[in-house]
Amino acid sequence: MLYLVALPPTDSVTEGYLPAAARLGLDVTLLTDAPDAHRRAYAHCGGPSWPRLDIVDCQVRDFREVIAGISARDRRPEAVFTNSDHLQVQVALTADWFGLPGKDWRAALRTKNKALLRRALAEAGAERVWSTELTHAWDGGEPPHYPCVVKPREGVAGEDSALVHDREQLVRHCRKVRSRRPGLPLVAEEYLPGPLHTLETLGDGHTLHVLGSFRDTLAPLPYFTLRRSDLLPAPSRPHAEQVVDRLRALGVAFGACHTEYVVQGDRIRIIEVNYRTIGSRGDLDLADALGIPLFEHVLRTHLGERLPADLGVRSPRRLRIEYVSAGRGGILKAAPAATECEREGVRLAYRPLREIGEEHPLYHSDRDFLGVLVATGADEQRVDRAVAAFLAARRWEIA
Repeated sequence: MLYLVALPPTDSVTEGYLPAAARLGLDVTLLTDAPDAHRRAYAHCGGPSWPRLDIVDCQVRDFREVIAGISARDRRPEAVFTNSDHLQVQVALTADWFGLPGKDWRAALRTKNKALLRRALAEAGAERVWSTELTHAWDGGEPPHYPCVVKPREGVAGEDSALVHDREQLVRHCRKVRSRRPGLPLVAEEYLPGPLHTLETLGDGHTLHVLGSFRDTLAPLPYFTLRRSDLLPAPSRPHAEQVVDRLRALGVAFGACHTEYVVQGDRIRIIEVNYRTIGSRGDLDLADALGIPLFEHVLRTHLGERLPADLGVRSPRRLRIEYVSAGRGGILKAAPAATECEREGVRLAYRPLREIGEEHPLYHSDRDFLGVLVATGADEQRVDRAVAAFLAARRWEIA
């Protein structure tokens, strides 16, 4: 029995981990604080590619409730797993409670809490980045280094993050964020310029495999919204080794991890460490590009199995992921439906991430995504032409 712990439904769980559990012959109990949303998401799922699934209401942000919820069930867990940024500590503590394989809860906390991450890397002598916590009572009396990045201490997806150049901008951004999210812990960090990359890794507590690396393109500053990700033919070995050294300093060695960093000449600087697979469908696309059963590998580590010495990763074709984002707040009036097609030997797959009729403000984060276009092919120029032609022929309208 796999106990999968989740917040609202995600493509990673719906199209990745749940079908992988079925292929491994696992029954699944899904603990969530959004049971109705999961039931709606899976209403049309079934058949041999879908596991026997029981959805249970649980206050999953509290590890005590997760432990109690599993303990009340008839079947003892073979594995406890989550792919949520916000639940890694809770699930690590739960796995430890039941004596099951899992992540070190200390490492999960270090990676989630950006202040702890900076402190841990500095104390290990791995990397020093100027950083300070902005307490609830902080009034800007001691000006930090400028420019700097202000962001939630435990945030994700660039939400409520901004580059500020002086005390006035910093105070204004803090007040704006906390007017919507009272008491939210914030940090200010040294701004780290340079090309943005990711490193995708998978470990079993003994071996840490490097799966691949993306080069990311962001929207114009001062915000940090992802626009495009390109899978590199192969990670830079010196840069990958530096990232892995920092992951070891943080205690990251088990399961999947998605690390963001900038390149500054011969060295890298860590932006953040997300102790789960890459999001926004990137994990599904990565598994397809590499030709490996990524989701089964992740679940097998949580079942206590060792990873093979060779994962069978093939040389990836060109993979470009383009994120179509809202440029303003409002109601989505028009947008293309899900589409798959081919152009000049390039396979294109578009998936909407927001329904027509939904109304949202402008978040200045990945929550502004309207849809994602994935292009795969043998030639980079053809991939770029196919993406440009696809986007030019379609319309997204917000009113």
